[in-house]
Amino acid sequence: MLGAPERLTTELARLVHLTDAHVMDASSPARVPFLARLGPPVQSTFRPQEALTAQVLHGAINATRAQRPELVIQGGDLIDNDQHNELEHALALVNGGRVHLGSGPDGYHGVQLPTDPDPFYYRPEIDPPRHPGMLTRAVRPFTSPGLGSDWVPILGDHDALVQGELVANAVTQSLAVGDRALWDMPSGLRLPAGMKLSSAGSSDGPPDPAFVASFVQQALAGPTVRVPPDSARYELTFTEVIGRMWDGSRAAAQPLLSGACTASSSERLDYARDVGDALRVIALDLVRRGGGSGGLIQTEQPVWLKQQLASAGDRWVIVVTHQPLEDATGAEPVFELLDHAPRVIAALAGHTHRNRIIPRETAAGGYWLITTCSLIDFPQQCRALHIYATASGGVAIRTWMLDHVGNGPLGTISRELSYLDAQGARAMHFSGTHFDRNATLFRGAAA
Repeated sequence: MLGAPERLTTELARLVHLTDAHVMDASSPARVPFLARLGPPVQSTFRPQEALTAQVLHGAINATRAQRPELVIQGGDLIDNDQHNELEHALALVNGGRVHLGSGPDGYHGVQLPTDPDPFYYRPEIDPPRHPGMLTRAVRPFTSPGLGSDWVPILGDHDALVQGELVANAVTQSLAVGDRALWDMPSGLRLPAGMKLSSAGSSDGPPDPAFVASFVQQALAGPTVRVPPDSARYELTFTEVIGRMWDGSRAAAQPLLSGACTASSSERLDYARDVGDALRVIALDLVRRGGGSGGLIQTEQPVWLKQQLASAGDRWVIVVTHQPLEDATGAEPVFELLDHAPRVIAALAGHTHRNRIIPRETAAGGYWLITTCSLIDFPQQCRALHIYATASGGVAIRTWMLDHVGNGPLGTISRELSYLDAQGARAMHFSGTHFDRNATLFRGAAA
């Protein structure tokens, strides 16, 4: 504990942290679902519920709207595979409007078709639990109400890297827009001896981009499946992703803008956003420009962070990243700053797909390390965070998890499949303990 429980007084800010939606083009030939056969740590390259990511995000938007937040933090990995069509679908969902899903002329053409003879992949038409027509309904257009609130983006590895690992290149680009898909395991393909997740703890892919690159090259030498091509699947550069996310979020937020929003650079998605007079949100972009899912602190980021902390004045501060700071390479200067900043109350992250709340005690009063589970894996929730002043001049974060709601049978099916997924998050206890989900976190007055 960082402070004794006491009476809450004024509500200072109302936030929602919505992260790791992984809005996916499940028909994309640039995917590598066959790697899931190898088990951990690459089991997440196929999920039985992966065709329903847009519907789950729709339900999370409904739950978020009911909270009437002042700011929604889209915590990264909004999309799954760095594709233009995925990002357009995701932005239509969060900003509101008609969402046209699927890709190619057939709507869905992936490994879950009943015509695929491979029983490794869940095929809803023929495998239990049977859901006839699920894939057809999954790609039907629908209208999203949008968040209805100001929102800001955090850059995740899957937003700007192929499979969250690789910088887009000629090979991956030709796969994405082409008509050759890799569904089957090439003969003789094996995991390298002793392979395990990196210290970044990502549940979304292997620890080394060279691993996927090597496997794709081997797979292309073997059998492929013909699929309908779609030029809208093209992969995006970092500049394109950042520009589209920033413009999309600002376009949605501008009528509701109530505080300053300043970015450090157009090349990185670092920015500070004030929520009223009581809270500053500082976002740091930790995505590796050379590839790899783990977080990386750039040399200039602590300098910029120090400026934002100093100019926050009497506001409380929450620092937000996609990858948790404690797992990021080069994070020592950032922790040095945060540990000596008396008004920092939380470091918020996603990426691990796991709910977790850990107190970090410091001489300046301490702060909470908070991660939020994903929308793609069980328990498919987002996190509400209401910030309150306390009677003694301190602060409290009241936080709880929000289920996705109002998205009809497909939302229910996705939750069911994510729960049943034998290689999925339920088996790995990603929902966390009761303290990691719903809690009131007290922090004493600033020194």
